[in-house]
Amino acid sequence: MPETSDRKPPWIRVKIGHNECFQSTRALLKSQGLHTVCEEAFCPNLGHCWQCGRATIMILGAHCSRNCRFCNVDHRWPQPPDPDEPHRVAETIRQIGLRESVITSVTRDDLPDNGAAHWSATVRRIRELNPEVLLEILTPDFQGNLPQLDMVLASGAHIFSHNLETVPRLYPAARPQADYRGSLMVLQHAAERGHVVKTSLMLGLGETLGEIYAAMRDARNAGCRIFYAGQYLQPTPAHLPVSGYWTPQEFAAIEEAAYAMGFDFAACAPLVRSSYHEEGQAKFVRGFLTAENTEAAK
Repeated sequence: MPETSDRKPPWIRVKIGHNECFQSTRALLKSQGLHTVCEEAFCPNLGHCWQCGRATIMILGAHCSRNCRFCNVDHRWPQPPDPDEPHRVAETIRQIGLRESVITSVTRDDLPDNGAAHWSATVRRIRELNPEVLLEILTPDFQGNLPQLDMVLASGAHIFSHNLETVPRLYPAARPQADYRGSLMVLQHAAERGHVVKTSLMLGLGETLGEIYAAMRDARNAGCRIFYAGQYLQPTPAHLPVSGYWTPQEFAAIEEAAYAMGFDFAACAPLVRSSYHEEGQAKFVRGFLTAENTEAAK
């Protein structure tokens, strides 16, 4: 069971470096008027990823239409989508010189298409300007609208990711505007369309080990091939408190269980986040795509 304490345990503490690559990444993103979930969500890996020239770009603005109680992204009423954003995102990825990129977004329940057209335009422009980049998209649920989801799936990303975030019992407290079964439906639909599908859980909100394993089995049965889990950290006193800190050893056991359930790749550790770079994931996906292309050529 997780450790309970008002102080963060030593395995949670990280140092945010500011080397030349970090500074150039920040400057480029700022000059293009782009937002990152790294900054908006106070990600503990910001220093590590930016020093490596990696950033998870957040499209459709910086204001979310939902107010999840674990998330630090601003939930004031969003602005209309910027039609030039898809090109700026693609150009920024090209200038940074990324081999892999993750695109995410705020949830836009206020838009008639939930932002699907903007998502599609962004992914297509990235692929046009950066054909060699391994592209992962971390999307909202599009309120369960499958035609809108299909528009995004058809745009050409290599990895489709949508986070369950927590166990179903905690949805009313953590994700009151979302639906656990609805998120599973989104994951299953993407898997049935032949995509490499990924989901993540954040631990430390009061879930039990049994509930974690049940959610993992649900995700695997829905067709997820990649699973991540990390420790929830309270962004501000106004957000949900941390109920306890799962130890590195407990995370390692969860990762072992994920492989036993049939996931092709798993990353489970206190500081793991859904968009965190893992070389093992990239290796698996590139191998899968190579095998798929070989089979298609026969």
